[in-house]
This record gives sequence, structure tokens and C-alpha cells, in this order.
Amino acid sequence: MPTRILRDLGETERLAAELAALVRAGDAILLEGDLGAGKTAFARAFLRSLTGDPALDVPSPTFTLVQAYDTPRGPVHHFDLWRLAGPDALDELGWDDALDEIVLVEWPERLGELAPPHALILALRSTGDDSREATLTGWDDRL
Repeated sequence: MPTRILRDLGETERLAAELAALVRAGDAILLEGDLGAGKTAFARAFLRSLTGDPALDVPSPTFTLVQAYDTPRGPVHHFDLWRLAGPDALDELGWDDALDEIVLVEWPERLGELAPPHALILALRSTGDDSREATLTGWDDRL
């Protein structure tokens, strides 16, 4: 499953559900991609799948920087680091504590050296219309 074409939102939701079934405490999923590449749509589908609530309100944490969700697999911390000044600001967001649970990170390049070394990296790239290319790196033992 290293690279997959996601032709529409439904295929993005299916990928999110597949990864939600594999996630466990201590995992990090780093969502890379340009603005509009589908990072938030993936995060929303992932959290809805993980909680079992298809109507779960999952706002983008662009302004709050982090949102926490209780799930049957444990807490999930959804970070959007677009507005983060730099890795030093992560202390205020509870980054170190969140790493013991599940973290989902949009704009992970702002983590610098704080990026978890064993994270799953999901790189999304728009290929036109609603279509996306998803490239997964990491979790070799699970994918």
C-alpha cells in the first residue's frame, strides 16, 4: 500500500478507516501536502472511523493548534502546525505528553527534529479534481 490514487472523498475515507484499524498508543501519523491536498479531510475521516461516530464534529485545529479526542484506542491529539512559530512552541501544546498517546499532525515539517522517528508519513498530492495521490512511508511491519 505504499502509493495509492484516491479518486474521491470516499476512497480517502476508506484509507483513513484502514489506518485507524492499525493505530495504537504511541503512534504518530504525519500528514504532508500542500494547502488543499486533503490533510484535514483525511484527519476528519480517520477520527470519525476511530471513534465509530460518522457525524463527529472534527474542526480543523488551524487556530487552536491542537484538538484532543477520546477514542476506544485511547486519546488522539490532532495537531495543525501551520501557524506554529517553530518546534520550541510545541511545549505549550503538550507535545511530549501527547507522544505517549496517538498523534495526528498536519504540517509536520514544522516539527523539525521533534518529528517521531517511527511515524507513519502520509504524503498527499492533488492530481486534479477530487483525486489525490497518497504515498505512505513507515509502519513497514503493519502495512
